[in-house]
Amino acid sequence: MTRKPHSELRRGWTTGACATAATKAALIRLWGGAFPAEVQITLPGGEMPVFPLAHTDHGPGWAEVGITKDAGDDPDVTHGALIIARVSQGRAGLTFRAGDGVGTVTRAGLPIGVGEPAINPVPRQMMQSVVDDLATRFVRPPDVTIEISVPGGVALAAKTWNPRLGIKGGLSILGTTGIVRPFSCAAWIASIHRGIDVARADGLTHVAGCTGATSEKAVQALLALPDHAMLDMGDFAGGMLKYLAKHPVDRITIGGGIGKISKLAQGALDLHSSRSQVDFEALAALAGRPDIADANTALEAYQRAGPDLARKVAVAARQAVQTRFPDLSLDIIIVDRAGAVIARAGP
Repeated sequence: MTRKPHSELRRGWTTGACATAATKAALIRLWGGAFPAEVQITLPGGEMPVFPLAHTDHGPGWAEVGITKDAGDDPDVTHGALIIARVSQGRAGLTFRAGDGVGTVTRAGLPIGVGEPAINPVPRQMMQSVVDDLATRFVRPPDVTIEISVPGGVALAAKTWNPRLGIKGGLSILGTTGIVRPFSCAAWIASIHRGIDVARADGLTHVAGCTGATSEKAVQALLALPDHAMLDMGDFAGGMLKYLAKHPVDRITIGGGIGKISKLAQGALDLHSSRSQVDFEALAALAGRPDIADANTALEAYQRAGPDLARKVAVAARQAVQTRFPDLSLDIIIVDRAGAVIARAGP
């Protein structure tokens, strides 16, 4: 994806908004006799986007519509996916089903119960509202079965947190506002929170958050932790730690490379390169090595100063976090680019 620097980023629509629009258009066909050319829905914040129909089909007692998801300028793995809703007359209220490419919840701790289609509460509420409104308009009982499917969703889900969260068989239908805000931190942090909820619900007492795939692989192997104990922390150490302070477990491990952990040691909780930088003079003072004050990267500083620098950074990072979150039991692991553990601090 390419874009001009400083250009305004275009917003998009969540899978939940697309599923709601598809449901509305399919119900208009089922109860009204013809597919609309496009469909408008009302989002929780009052916005009223219009969606063109990308796919239609119908048969005796059912109708389905597909909406192509437009995530705007957000690097969303579901951008361009076809979100399909098939509606049919039910018997008692509204029933949701997971079609091809939509997952099923298999582990406690998520806002949807075990065994339910992975369609989150707000999209369910949005679809319920559409059913109620159209049932009144067409004088029909609001007894409807909605099956949501996403062709190719199983492959797309492998690129998300779903397998680790215990969502099997495909994607989740997500969204709290209906709007995808480009490069928003909120979705990533929300996924970290759901990972913590799942781990706690399963009785885990030790979780680990790592800055990337290399450190995660090393930490998981070293500590023999199950997949759902591994939190996709990325750069959002603060988002993870603040939630764990309110929803504690017995032990937390943070793993990462020397650069990210150096920033953590210097008090940063957002470790992204655009939002925090390593202070090399402070790093030199910590190590007692004035010769690394002019280093270009933390890796260069480590190559000059050796393992002692990594040990001191790990200890300082643990102290910095415990100063902010004194009730958390924490250890730090620093991993090099080859995946080898080069320093540890904590129990």
